[in-house]
Amino acid sequence: MSKIINGTDIPNMPWQDRPAGWTLPVWRYSENPVINRNPFPGMGRIFNSAVVPFNGGFIGVFRGETHQAHPYLYLGRSKDGFHWEYETEKIHMKDEEGKDWDPFYAYDPRCIKIDDTYYIIWCTDFNGAALGLAKTKDFKTFVRLENPLLPFTRNGVLFPRKIGGKYVLLSRPSDSGHTPFGDIMLSKSPDLKYWGEHRCVMQKGGQGWWQGLKIGPGPVPIETDEGWLLFYHGVCLTCSGYVYSFSAALLDLENPSKVLYRSGSYMLTPEEPYETTGFVPNVTFPVAALADQSSGRIAIYYGAADTVVALAFCKVDEVIQFIKDNNELIGCDADEGKF
Repeated sequence: MSKIINGTDIPNMPWQDRPAGWTLPVWRYSENPVINRNPFPGMGRIFNSAVVPFNGGFIGVFRGETHQAHPYLYLGRSKDGFHWEYETEKIHMKDEEGKDWDPFYAYDPRCIKIDDTYYIIWCTDFNGAALGLAKTKDFKTFVRLENPLLPFTRNGVLFPRKIGGKYVLLSRPSDSGHTPFGDIMLSKSPDLKYWGEHRCVMQKGGQGWWQGLKIGPGPVPIETDEGWLLFYHGVCLTCSGYVYSFSAALLDLENPSKVLYRSGSYMLTPEEPYETTGFVPNVTFPVAALADQSSGRIAIYYGAADTVVALAFCKVDEVIQFIKDNNELIGCDADEGKF
């Protein structure tokens, strides 16, 4: 059986067993959504948000959109991963010299713990869509670092440890609109300031319609004894608009730009009313994955219809077996050929 390594135990991880008759390796929480519309006064929607274990409970780094429809980052706290208490003031940041440096806008955050520090990556404005990066140890003070990459880029996520002595970042080059393209790229840095050694990890396409238009990295990759487990979203274009589904791939532990296995089938696609109907219909967008090392259980927080936060569950061994059983190995065209 596949196992999580270098992870943590989360004894109070939210969990619900697989419903009878469900055959895919990822299943929904029966009481979805876990965060609904208008979660607190002045806030219209929370969705596409990060969740991490913290001090015996959970911290949420939320994409919140006010009644002016402007996205910022907000904090929430929970004891059980289902019920949340919100900080109604957006997250404020300072630069490394202590000067105020709030983003003009911020959305689709990921939160990653590396050693004793939590890093938040989000889509920000830097002459167009780009990645913002900040760090905190206590979720009270936030130090904003230099933007990692040039515009136009979205969907940034760091690996939860250094690889070969370097920080490793996944991203999806983009533009400021809803692009009809997008592949998953990798970059490295010795210090979180200077980035290089860029590689292409995975391209859109394959036999599955669900990832034919573009793809992008989802939650923080999970280290397993068989490789880095990467959940990612795939997008297709239908006659009524985009559809966002998600599945997973396995990347090499020491060379994560190398794809070992990649599922040609989705694991979750919009089907429930809260996924098919909302501000942006037909979206299931995975952002956070809580992995319990002892049990191999994983809880996935995903944005639904750009309107609410929903929750899904899976087991690491079943997900990896599904990837292998449905393997459609597509890496990237490179000088040395395809992976």
